[in-house]
Amino acid sequence: MRSKKIYRRVLILLLIFNIIGMVLFIYFKIIKKVPDEIKILVGKEESFDFNMPIKANIVTEDIGVISVNDLKVPDNQISIDMKKPFTLGSTKTGKYNINLKLFGLFNFKNISLDVIENIELIPCGIPIGIYVETDGILVLGSGRITGEDGLNYEPINNKLKSGDYILEINGEKVKDKEDVIEEIQNSNGDDIKLLVRRNKEKITVRVTPVKATDGKYKIGAWIRDDTQGIGTLTFTSTKGDFGALGHGITDIDTGLLMDISEGSVYDADIMSIIRGKEGEPGELIGMIRQSKKYKIGRIDQNTLQGIFGTIDNNYNWLLKQEPLDIGLKQEVQKGPAKILCTIQDKVEEFDIQIESIDISNSNHSKGIVIRITDERLLDMTGGIVQGMSGSPIIQNNKIIGAVTHVFIQDSTKGYGTFIENMVNNLE
Repeated sequence: MRSKKIYRRVLILLLIFNIIGMVLFIYFKIIKKVPDEIKILVGKEESFDFNMPIKANIVTEDIGVISVNDLKVPDNQISIDMKKPFTLGSTKTGKYNINLKLFGLFNFKNISLDVIENIELIPCGIPIGIYVETDGILVLGSGRITGEDGLNYEPINNKLKSGDYILEINGEKVKDKEDVIEEIQNSNGDDIKLLVRRNKEKITVRVTPVKATDGKYKIGAWIRDDTQGIGTLTFTSTKGDFGALGHGITDIDTGLLMDISEGSVYDADIMSIIRGKEGEPGELIGMIRQSKKYKIGRIDQNTLQGIFGTIDNNYNWLLKQEPLDIGLKQEVQKGPAKILCTIQDKVEEFDIQIESIDISNSNHSKGIVIRITDERLLDMTGGIVQGMSGSPIIQNNKIIGAVTHVFIQDSTKGYGTFIENMVNNLE
């Protein structure tokens, strides 16, 4: 009798675990499939097919502005069954809130419906040289110092961290590494007070410089104040803005997005190509024409979605090329597409295949998986190589995204970001 009770309890527990597992599976599947933000163009019906057991309510005080399945709904609570295909449209730009309910019962999440004007961008695909200066002096790490007395010291241990930015020393603003070195030497070994930005907060720390065996005072910090590299210009807008890379500039040592004070993009020439192969990404080797004559524009932002700024007058011809409409996430399809990039001496189109699409916002720079199918590009580079980041992706005569990363184990494949992620930084 007792064994039967134990058996029943075990079955009940297994049933409970199965139910919990099923709910968690549905939850994470929905999280991955439903984005945090949906964009639609004003005056145009957009089609969606999530095939999820969710009811959605759109909250708006503008009665009759939103239409569902081509029908205007005269209510400020518009209900949508997301298990079936549906269309959304709006006669007015603005932001609206969509409340999702799992199985139509439980509040699940809120997503933003952003109704925007149609945007035209000029796809570029030209190589650029990038130079940025950090906003403060970036701390990369710490090291030991052998003092004059032969002992080892770590002055910044538990005081400065990798990723900190030194802004001031003893109340004096520091602009570059040379300023930091000079202030440390002027201390003569007395404590110095550092104003530091850490995770967007400012803190003050005191450090005691150590006189090293070479007679110079040091604090044992590895620091950086600028960086440069080669990438690809994704687009310019008809208003004179530009976007490039499709991902942010991160420090090679810390892996963190760099805070920049200023930066520029320059014309660049591709000099040679290191072909990609399994386990080793290839690279475009370029020469940056770092002079005022070849300055393409000024960098204003370094974000997770790329770098953005304004075009200089020297390169106004970039604004006179033929623009394309942007393609929103829901318009991107698996199948053939093209990328624009410069491998030799001119911008060319190369064939690719879009293999998977993730419209969730979990990773802004990896929403699209692409595979290079163009034999010319495969022969020259082996696939996607470093320096091609930012190459615009074109499908159905619309600019839909930009190349961001290469698969280390398979250079024929890589990631792309949706163009609407980049456009957010122009708004």
